[in-house]
Amino acid sequence: MSTNGLLVVIGGPTASGKTKVAATVAKHYGTEVISGDSRQFYHAMRIGTARPQEAELLGVKHHFLGHLDLSETWSAGEFARQAEPVLQELLSKHGIAVLVGGSGLYLDALCSGLDPMPMVDHAVREKLQVRFQRNGLPDLLAELDRLDPAISHVIDRQNPQRVIRALEVCLVSGRPFSAQHTGQRQRTDLRLLRIAMDVPRAELYAHIDARVDRMIADGLETEARSLLPHRERNALRTVGYREFFEHFDGKLSREEAIDLIKQHTRNYAKRQMTWLRRENAWKWINPADLEKIKQHINEAI
Repeated sequence: MSTNGLLVVIGGPTASGKTKVAATVAKHYGTEVISGDSRQFYHAMRIGTARPQEAELLGVKHHFLGHLDLSETWSAGEFARQAEPVLQELLSKHGIAVLVGGSGLYLDALCSGLDPMPMVDHAVREKLQVRFQRNGLPDLLAELDRLDPAISHVIDRQNPQRVIRALEVCLVSGRPFSAQHTGQRQRTDLRLLRIAMDVPRAELYAHIDARVDRMIADGLETEARSLLPHRERNALRTVGYREFFEHFDGKLSREEAIDLIKQHTRNYAKRQMTWLRRENAWKWINPADLEKIKQHINEAI
């Protein structure tokens, strides 16, 4: 479908204020929000992913928040396929839509499309799984650093499944995983405006620490314990849950788990910023400067 509508993409690291900006912008322009945060897709993972509550949505409809069961998996390509008809409907009705998220790969999938990925090679994957079981994650990370140093700095280095998939793609295709996710292609059926949250690092890290403290107060430990039987699900191999799982195993004290959640969240935010800065199209604006954000949108309409 061809349209000259405007897609406003609000990106940024975790705890940078992008959810508030996206909801405010969507409300101001009378449209809706497409959420591209892969961690917030899962219904059971509310506290640990800081999924916004109703009051934070400002009465604006948000698509793809908490709609998946832990047993389901959604690739970036699947997200793009499901989000495309929603995007087209919003552009047809309102002429403008808002996409928000910190998962750069998922934003790229809808904004630019992804290069075709190699099919799963079960033989290669099985060999990598055996290596992981025998030698541990550091062995796989060393090879990924050698084959594709660019992607190694933007994927979750503590998630074995992500590391194994990246290595599998490198080995099967003969090309770096990162070369297949350039994000350089542009859609011609709509206009894109990319706005990233520009927050000083010290301020961002303070926001992250405060957010983790709120998560603990809101019951993250209880939520993580309720999800313990599902710990092998790929969705739960993520910051906020895996640290508490290790605490429940007796490997970490409660205080150590909380400190690691803060540290790992800061690392995650750094990877998110690294991914976004791959593209020059982003306009980096402080989230408090809503007037400047609206000015850029008005100029693009």
